[in-house]
Amino acid sequence: MTLAAFLELVEARTKLASILPCAVGVLFAAAYFDQLNALNTGLFFVAMLLFDMTTTAINNLMDYQKAQSPTYRDQTNVIGRMQLAPATVRRLIVSMLTVASLLGLVLVWRTQWLLLVLGGACFVVGIFYTFGPLPLSRFPLGEVFSGVVMGLGIPVIAAFVNVSNGALIQARWAWPELVIAGNWNALLTLGLVCVTPMATIANVMLANNLSDLAEDLANHRHTLPMYLGRRWSLWLYQGLAYVGYAALLLAVGFGLLGWPVLAAFGSLPWVIANTRRFVRRQDKRLTFHTAIKTLVAANGGLILGLALDWGWQVW
Repeated sequence: MTLAAFLELVEARTKLASILPCAVGVLFAAAYFDQLNALNTGLFFVAMLLFDMTTTAINNLMDYQKAQSPTYRDQTNVIGRMQLAPATVRRLIVSMLTVASLLGLVLVWRTQWLLLVLGGACFVVGIFYTFGPLPLSRFPLGEVFSGVVMGLGIPVIAAFVNVSNGALIQARWAWPELVIAGNWNALLTLGLVCVTPMATIANVMLANNLSDLAEDLANHRHTLPMYLGRRWSLWLYQGLAYVGYAALLLAVGFGLLGWPVLAAFGSLPWVIANTRRFVRRQDKRLTFHTAIKTLVAANGGLILGLALDWGWQVW
């Protein structure tokens, strides 16, 4: 398999959807707790990126094997179009998943066993999103699962591995008692911060499904726009584009974050322009990229705001 084929198989161009939430979690730990752990961050980043590539490769393999349309299987899907051997793809998936799992176990050893629960839940959802007899992608839940796992799960774990044990959340198990304790102000603040990555990642999936309605019908994939209809799906798309800014206002208004984080609103004009363009026309080739641009703009603004908040406190 060539490097170009590998990068297309794992859809490297889409990995910003996991890299940006990781940066959000790391900068939250810095801005809120003034704590950073470079080694843990590096280990998590590699494990997270490998697992993201694994789930994408599984998605392409399952779509190839279950395709109802010969045109899609042989000309659209990357495995058929680039004549990749399914056995080679399967070996690559197992290799990436193994390395990601081992790195995750190292992080559990370096932090606490609660990370095994958090990371394990993300692993299960990621794998069974497209794998198995009833994959989650075949249900109108893709936006929910992608938004929660990537937009909430990644920042939470990224923050968790950067702070001292118990600073964010911890679990104590002394049989038969299990005690889970956390800093509820920090958890609430992190939850509000994560609204932006959750909403924008869900919107990328929603934009993809809106652009692929005809193709999904031909391949019997029952996505959310099929149930909501195009009109209500577009209303949802617009709401998700802006809800993260409302969450930041609440966080600053209640004193959970410092005012420098409002620099995130500098990205709003780009978000408005890209959202309006997609609402006017939903096309995979012509306008789908606006959802990616919105993801980058909104999360980039949030990252800048968190960095300025951290810098303001340090200064």
